[in-house]
Amino acid sequence: MSNQELKRGLQSRHIQMIALGGTIGVGLFMGSASTIKWTGPSVMLAYAVAGLFLFFIMRSMGEMLYLEPTTGSFADLGHKYIHPLAGYLTAWSYWLQWIIVGMSEIIAVGAYMKYWFPGLPTWVPGLIAMVILGAANIISVKNFGEFEFWFSLIKVLTIVFLIIAGIGLIFFGIGNGGHAMGLSNLWKNGGFFTGGFKGFFFALSIVVGAYQGIELIGITAGEAQEPSKTITKAVKSTVWRILIFYIGAMFVIVTVYPWNQLNQIGSPFVSVFAKIGITAAAGIINFVVITAAMSGCNSGIYSATRMLYTLAKNGQAPKVFAKLSENKVPMYSTLTVLIGIAVGVILNYIAPPSIFVYVYSASVLPGMIPWFVLLISEIRFRKEKAAEMETHPFKMPFAPYSNYASIAFLLMVLVGMFFNPSTRVPLIVGIVFLAIVTVSFYTLKMDQRVPLEDLQTAKE
Repeated sequence: MSNQELKRGLQSRHIQMIALGGTIGVGLFMGSASTIKWTGPSVMLAYAVAGLFLFFIMRSMGEMLYLEPTTGSFADLGHKYIHPLAGYLTAWSYWLQWIIVGMSEIIAVGAYMKYWFPGLPTWVPGLIAMVILGAANIISVKNFGEFEFWFSLIKVLTIVFLIIAGIGLIFFGIGNGGHAMGLSNLWKNGGFFTGGFKGFFFALSIVVGAYQGIELIGITAGEAQEPSKTITKAVKSTVWRILIFYIGAMFVIVTVYPWNQLNQIGSPFVSVFAKIGITAAAGIINFVVITAAMSGCNSGIYSATRMLYTLAKNGQAPKVFAKLSENKVPMYSTLTVLIGIAVGVILNYIAPPSIFVYVYSASVLPGMIPWFVLLISEIRFRKEKAAEMETHPFKMPFAPYSNYASIAFLLMVLVGMFFNPSTRVPLIVGIVFLAIVTVSFYTLKMDQRVPLEDLQTAKE
């Protein structure tokens, strides 16, 4: 193994939980009430529709990674099968997205700790969390995997318990004196589609945003043990698990409570647990949300680091970011990402809150770029790998029509974001960021840079 190769220290259980953890975040536990507000009980259908197209995106990635398991997969695939600009845009977009995720999640840790320690300055727990996660990521990729495994497991178990307890409450009256609540809340209070087509259409952009992070499996490909087997297994299982968790959780929430009361009762998760009779629900959910924030920051550090590493390997960032430590971890990339997250925490105290909201909004559109790149790359990939595709065991279903349908769906979501006043500014900020990155690509003549592998080959 050359010094430029990452260590394959992630097992199948790590990768499956990384994918689940990257997608199931603070937004589901605390922000689901605002999503339901747009469209009422039909939010379940919104998750199902978005989930179908995310299934196609994940399968397109799985098909390519089966033959070419590389770290920073969608950036590498975009660079190879579309254009160097596609890889460059993808890597920097994903880097920005996860830097900002890391910033916001670290700030969230400090905010949620005030529930137990109201007098503690929020920067103290945020700093402690950042140091712990930074050290875990620097020491070895296996440490990152272990942290993410246990953080994600806590979130997953909470959702599973919510679904089981909710079904007991709805159908058997467990926790409600034996009186089953039934399903009437699904069609009362304005019907299933309470916001009409417009509300459902607008909700799709929020729901699609909730799925961002599902492609995190692809970043792990270069550090997975038996990558072809591990990645395909993770892709197969992750999508339907996330669909069950999201749709199952939403089903319980909108069935137990009238959708129009959810904005008045705080976190829907707390409300359902309290309804069952768990009086410590607020404290339990606060603990889960802190682990969700830690998980989000952990994923942010890892993803942003690997994208910076990929850019350096492709000659599109300083070569120092491709250097690995003795434990085969991109040390300088990790430290740079940690500095970026730390600067974000500082800025959050200096700048007004609205500034940070606008900065955060820049990640919405860039976060969708990898999906477009995967769908387009897979079409080119099939043409170049025609011989291998004949015996390929993990093909993308209905390609290329599923590619075109998924691209059209994502474009439709972007159109919805433009017409929705609440999401128009995030879309415009994202477009500006992508324009700046594109200009830098041509200004700095990135398409003429020599990838690090080619430099190594030339020296040998």
